[in-house]
Amino acid sequence: MPAHAGHRLHTVPLGRVLDGLRAGGPLGMLERTGRQSGGALTRLDLGTFRPFLVTHPDHLRHVLRAHGANYRRGTAMWKAMGRLTGLGITGEGPRWRASRDLWSQCLSGGAHTLADATAASVAGAVADLERRVAAGATVDALAEMTHVVLRVVNPVFFGSRIPQQQCDRLAAAVAVAFDSLLWRMALPFVPLAVPMPGDRSFTRAARTVREILLPLISRARHEHHGGPDLMSRLLDGADADGCPLSDAHVAEDIVALFVAGSESSALTLTWAWVALAGHPEVAAEVRREADAVVGGGPLRPEHARGLVFTRRVLAEVCRLYAMAWAVPRTAVAADVVDGVTIPAGATVVLSPYLTHRLPAFWERPLRFDPGRFAEERVRGRHPLAYLPFGDGPHQCVGQSFFLQQAALVVAAMTSRFRIAVPAPAEPRAAVALRPRSRVGLVLTPH
Repeated sequence: MPAHAGHRLHTVPLGRVLDGLRAGGPLGMLERTGRQSGGALTRLDLGTFRPFLVTHPDHLRHVLRAHGANYRRGTAMWKAMGRLTGLGITGEGPRWRASRDLWSQCLSGGAHTLADATAASVAGAVADLERRVAAGATVDALAEMTHVVLRVVNPVFFGSRIPQQQCDRLAAAVAVAFDSLLWRMALPFVPLAVPMPGDRSFTRAARTVREILLPLISRARHEHHGGPDLMSRLLDGADADGCPLSDAHVAEDIVALFVAGSESSALTLTWAWVALAGHPEVAAEVRREADAVVGGGPLRPEHARGLVFTRRVLAEVCRLYAMAWAVPRTAVAADVVDGVTIPAGATVVLSPYLTHRLPAFWERPLRFDPGRFAEERVRGRHPLAYLPFGDGPHQCVGQSFFLQQAALVVAAMTSRFRIAVPAPAEPRAAVALRPRSRVGLVLTPH
């Protein structure tokens, strides 16, 4: 019988929520709640704030597909992020649609239009890493994966108009700004005039982002001659009224996609090394595939299609370490989900992190098993049991670009290095799923 049968609502009282938070923090509390609810709709009692937790794929289909228009980005998280990303690609309505259509056109061709730049950038970044790192040295996994990813992002996003050092500075500022929003997300009722932890860091970081991006966009518009990079596509684009996008709109959309294209990619690659280090037999197969597909020649775009097992490994990493571990929506009007009434204005929190751990859909869900993503097993699975890139109208537009980029990075790294992770890593809940402490990589060139 399905986990949600009987139209039951699982309620977690405030005391148990607080006990869970004390014992394991937000992520530990979420995992404990997921185990107890078994996929049932769950209401968390947080005092005056009582969100619904939605994890069962049937319920997700209701919220994201069948009634998606009723569940909108109106929550504290989106409002806090909007101070940096505006109301374009991370918003709703006509402006969001215009931004999304533009980005979809840009990135849907990512496997070919921008593929040469991606492959060359990955190869150059990994070769540079080999030159910089002494044999057997331990490096910071997230810092190095960010460096590699930014080498790809620069030509793809900006057409290499920005010096790489400035691109790195932009990435650092964006990361600080988003990490500084946590208190504003947690306490949305506090007026902006009231100082909160993180406000000063956010203000400084947001100023740095504008100081880098706005002159770059203005200069690019003045010198614009078209091109395949994403900034050029945005400069050629129009808003919902058919007018050219303003510099501010272009900057906000770039920041939003910059987070997905750089920080989320770097974090996922970091978790990939953690997973491979714990499963040497899988790592050996990844190495064999890289040798067979790439060989000793230069990295080429078409190699990404041949890295079938590597892509399955990355899919399994995205299952266990879903970056968007909790995604809030607001119910516009009252609704009924599987017999449970959702009042108008209620917050509904979707958790891919928990959905990816439901035993009814994932055998031994905590086990790392890339074989889950063999074609025959994917065909037999509920279409909403796996949603690391979201689903419905707001599904991530860059997932094919990410998978191509990440597969090439893993192949290039395993071709050049023996890679070890000397200490285990645990996740913590931030805006994205981050390691609790520094993840070291021991790199030994082959």
